[in-house]
Amino acid sequence: MTVEGSPERFSEPRTIEYSGHNQKTPQTKCCSPTLKIFIGLLAFCYFTKSLTGAYTKSTITQIERRFEIPSSTAGIIDVSFEMGNLLVITVVSYFGAKFHRPKIIGAGVLLMGIGTLLMALPHFIMSQYKYDTAAAHSNDADNFTVSSTCSSDNQSTVQQLVSGCLKGESESSPMWVIALFGNILRGIGEASIGPLGMSFIDDYARPENSAFYIGCLHTLGVIGPIFGYSLGSLCASLYVDIGLVDQESVTITPQDSRWVGAWWLGYVVSGLLTLLAALPLWFLPRALPENPQTSKLDNASNQHKHTLSITEIAKDFGPSLKRLLTNGIYLLYLVYIYIYIFFIYIYIYIYIYFFFLFFFFCWLFKLAVLICTGVTSIPAATLGMFLSGWIMKRFKLSLLGSTRLMFFSSVTTLVCTIPYFALSCENIDVAGVTVPYQGSVEVQDISHGLLTSCNADCGCPDFQWDPVCGQNGVTYISPCHAGCNSIRGAGQNMTFHGCTCIQSWGLTSGTSTAVLGQCSRETSCTKMFYIYLALQSLAFFVYSLGTVPFFLISLRIVDPALKSLSVGVFLLVLRVFGGIPAPICFGALIDSTCLKWGQKKCGGSGACRMYDTETFR
Repeated sequence: MTVEGSPERFSEPRTIEYSGHNQKTPQTKCCSPTLKIFIGLLAFCYFTKSLTGAYTKSTITQIERRFEIPSSTAGIIDVSFEMGNLLVITVVSYFGAKFHRPKIIGAGVLLMGIGTLLMALPHFIMSQYKYDTAAAHSNDADNFTVSSTCSSDNQSTVQQLVSGCLKGESESSPMWVIALFGNILRGIGEASIGPLGMSFIDDYARPENSAFYIGCLHTLGVIGPIFGYSLGSLCASLYVDIGLVDQESVTITPQDSRWVGAWWLGYVVSGLLTLLAALPLWFLPRALPENPQTSKLDNASNQHKHTLSITEIAKDFGPSLKRLLTNGIYLLYLVYIYIYIFFIYIYIYIYIYFFFLFFFFCWLFKLAVLICTGVTSIPAATLGMFLSGWIMKRFKLSLLGSTRLMFFSSVTTLVCTIPYFALSCENIDVAGVTVPYQGSVEVQDISHGLLTSCNADCGCPDFQWDPVCGQNGVTYISPCHAGCNSIRGAGQNMTFHGCTCIQSWGLTSGTSTAVLGQCSRETSCTKMFYIYLALQSLAFFVYSLGTVPFFLISLRIVDPALKSLSVGVFLLVLRVFGGIPAPICFGALIDSTCLKWGQKKCGGSGACRMYDTETFR
């Protein structure tokens, strides 16, 4: 009691706690069996929440395409998790510490599971996904078709489609709001896991062991993304309406920018796992009196808590918050978090690396980036987090030692990110977008209508995006824009012949053909990708060395009664200055690099079809 509440704890808490523990209970066990069970269950909760979070990052492009929304709107969906968390985290961290913490954590995890399942709901209430096909583009209401090849009838059919839109028909869907609401529920539920879970462990574990246990929690939390990104890659390879359409009739591949995978399937899997993680927490005790280290303190505090009403606890919230915010060391810590989070941690690391860099390299290299990153970088981060907790335990790092480890990790991580600016590949040659048509003077925006002598009479609609690779190595946004006159074959084996725009490159009529899909990138891009993976793995490892002290400091520099509130305010600052603005800002920046927006038949922009890789970098 006197040791934990004494002022000396704030200056050198580790040394005081070790000496106090060794004098009072030299023969106690490492931790109680119930605490081990709690740590195991909490680790599973960390695993499921990180799995779902990683899966959400991996499916953000699928959601963009399915709902035809820009990256900035997708960023709002992603940031809704932070918004929901922000609404309740301070209240939950304070009031939750006064009641049954395992049950409150269980209720939060249960809410996370419900929110995750809710994110999959739009798929079950929306109609089947329709994409621009190489055979024809149809409007079901009036049965109009637009030929993908060069045809003088295209223009009149497009006018009929526009007329149908003016009558009130629309292809837009506001169903993404349901996914946003589900993600908000996930954020609200997650608010209880960190503050209450870490404070519970720190209350009932030996001081020298709590850092190691928290490190193990974060290690398992990082293993979750391995499964999350792998699940995301698997679901992305399955067509969105799997089981409802004939797979033979699907003419696009996962490498196509119109492809939408089974984004909903992973939310069903992770949602059920989250619900499973919530149930056992309801059967754990409120306290662990068998632990000699805290039994007297806990029994006394429990008796005091039972005599207090919720109103009396609420009245103490203001004074408790004042005590926390008048702690000079804690305020300095919050200032550090603000600077680090705002300028480095979230903006450069979390969301660029875990979200937008995956998005970038998926577009840039057209490789299984999510699986490759999970296999290389996530294990590096896992090892770093485990070593972080082990170093804290092995060397019994004091508060000053913890901050030095965190400082080393931060600076070294920043150095490791600098080479990223040199990693890039050239844009692929897309006629009318990145390179001019043969005989054209300059590149113009295709959405404003770039028509040359080879396709001027084809009546190609602006909303058509069905890229083909010409025999000349140039990609055309559709067979119509390539001036192709005939089709041979069916499905993914379809080929286009008599393409007048390809003939203008000097090819004969027999060789002026095109096949479905964009042309391949140069082989040097693959080498760049492997360099990227190596640098990212190193950065993940070094950064992860500072994660355990980063969280543990917030527990060690405050009064023991304010541990949960301290973590809550810490996470609040993290969300406000990093987690919320980063996806929106970077989503808007990504939108600014778009070279070709998808066009809806009834007007308006859809998802981006092609980015300028140099500006993106």
